[in-house]
Amino acid sequence: MKRFWAWLLRGRTAVIGLPYLWLLLFFMVPFLVLAQISVAEMGTVRPNSLASIKDGVLTLSLKFSNYVFLASDALYYKTYLASLKYAFWTTLLCLAIGYPFAYFMARAKPSLQPALLMLVMLPFWTSFLLRVYAWKGLLTTDGWVADAFIATGLDQVLLALGLISAPGKLMNTPFSLVLGMTYTYLPFMILPLYGNLSKMDLRLLEAAQDLGASPWVAFWKITVPLSKAGIIAGSMLVFIPTIGEYVIPELLGGPETLMTGSVVWSEFFSNNDWPLASSLAVTMILLILVPLAIFNKYQAEAQERRK
Repeated sequence: MKRFWAWLLRGRTAVIGLPYLWLLLFFMVPFLVLAQISVAEMGTVRPNSLASIKDGVLTLSLKFSNYVFLASDALYYKTYLASLKYAFWTTLLCLAIGYPFAYFMARAKPSLQPALLMLVMLPFWTSFLLRVYAWKGLLTTDGWVADAFIATGLDQVLLALGLISAPGKLMNTPFSLVLGMTYTYLPFMILPLYGNLSKMDLRLLEAAQDLGASPWVAFWKITVPLSKAGIIAGSMLVFIPTIGEYVIPELLGGPETLMTGSVVWSEFFSNNDWPLASSLAVTMILLILVPLAIFNKYQAEAQERRK
C-alpha cells in the first residue's frame, strides 16, 4: 500500500511539475534574459556583460536609466495606452461576435457541432500572413470590401466616428487595424466560450421557464453568469496577445497607428538599442501580468468563499 501511495505521489508530482517546467524553460528563462539585457550597457554590436573582472575585482554594472527614460518620455506611455485601447476594442468586438456564434454551436445538433468547430478552426490551416495580406487587398481602393463600404455609405459613418481619415480610405486606419485583429483573434474567443457553453446543464433553463422567466431573462440570469469563466478565458486569450501585436499594425494600421510591438521592433532593429527595447518589453509584460495575477488571486478567494 505504501508503494502505491509513493507511486501515486510521484505521478502527481510529475503531472503538476511538467507545466511548471514548461513555463520555466519557455517563459521565465527568456524573461530573465530580457530583464538582464534591459539593465545592461549597449556595446557596438550587442549589450555588454553585467559582470566584469578587473585586477581580481568583480564588478557588477546595472543601468536603470532606460526605465527612467520610459517613465519620462510621453511617447512610450501614449503608445502603451493606444495599445490598450486597440486591444480593448478588439476584445469587445470578438466577444460581441463570438458569443452568439459559440452559443449557436453549443445548442446545435451534436452531429453538426464537429463541422461547426472545424469551420472555426479552418482559418488556422492558412498562413497568418496570407490572411492579413488578403484583408489588405480587400480594404485598399477598388477592393471588394472598400467598394461595398463606399456603395452603402458606411465609409461616411466610419468617418463621422473618427475611425478613418477620409471618405473611402479604409486602409492604414484604426478601423483596418481593429478589423484585422478582430478577424485574426476571433477563434480564440469562440473556442473557450463553446467549451464552457457546451457543458452547461440545460435543466437550469427549463427550471427558469417553469418558474415564469422569459427566454431573455433566463439568458441573462443563468446562461451569462454560468459562462463567465469562458468569457474571462476568451477575453484574456484575445486581450493579452493583441497588446503586443506587431504584424497586423504594421500591415494594416500604417505608420500613424503606433503600438507597443512596433516601438519595440523599431528600438531593436532601427535604433539598435537593445536595452531600451528590452526594458520596454519587460515593462509591458509586468503591466499585463501583475493585474492578471491579482485578478486570479481574488477569483480563487471568491471561489473558496463560495465553497
